[in-house]
Amino acid sequence: MAFFLASINGKRECKMLYFSSILKSNPKYSLSAENLFSVLSDSREEFALFAGAKDIWARDYMPVKTKSGKYISFRYEPSYLKGYEIQRTDYRKDIALHFNLPITYSNINLDGGNVVFSPPRSKAVITDRVFSENTEYDKNTLLTELENLLEAEIIIIPSLKSDMTGHADGVVRFVNKNTVIGNASPYKNGYEQKVKSALKKHGISVLDFPYFDSDGKSAVGSYLNFLETEKQIFLPVFGEAQDEAAVKCAKEVFDKEIIPVNINGIAEEGGVLNCISWETQ
Repeated sequence: MAFFLASINGKRECKMLYFSSILKSNPKYSLSAENLFSVLSDSREEFALFAGAKDIWARDYMPVKTKSGKYISFRYEPSYLKGYEIQRTDYRKDIALHFNLPITYSNINLDGGNVVFSPPRSKAVITDRVFSENTEYDKNTLLTELENLLEAEIIIIPSLKSDMTGHADGVVRFVNKNTVIGNASPYKNGYEQKVKSALKKHGISVLDFPYFDSDGKSAVGSYLNFLETEKQIFLPVFGEAQDEAAVKCAKEVFDKEIIPVNINGIAEEGGVLNCISWETQ
């Protein structure tokens, strides 16, 4: 299996998955990473590793790509890393030199994991965490600027208070432009119902997707934090009884090949497949 550091330019942007090289170099993650990379290779998905990052959560600090092909690099200063600035990756200073992409830099403080696009990238779901992370902005001004930058209708949903990141990619994922999957809940008046109500106002329906809560910061149980490529969905599984139901549900909902992947060593640290990946496509 070949690993290499990214080096792309405007003349050769190909469909490629990228991951932080920390996944391979840190023994805490390496076993799960090797399993993932082996599955990707067997599935003929091209991928590469990049250097310079301070942690493995590439989705959060890498640029967000819009429907017209623009790359937007938001300010990455999440409140959950306050006091841990040494762990905060600055794309412009730490990584940009490896990619040489045309970037629009924004002073808005927004993690990439808190942006969930519809398939044509005409809609973007973001949790209300974006407001508390940008108190210097008036809410309407902030939404207008986000719409202009992301070239999309912005849909705000409530953040899950027990999730320190407050990200949308652990709450919903699009099936098509008017349908998402969301974490199933046994409670009729709980958090998930508030999410459904917020999305319904924008004409978006929600299909329940298997989910179970795990202790602390662990993301074990977050099946919808999958990695989606053009023809395949790499679905996280956790060696639990609910895995079978999650795979079955994914096959019923998506018109793509569903490939289960166990990366518990990474999931236990607070994120799964969408969190650790980034793509140029």
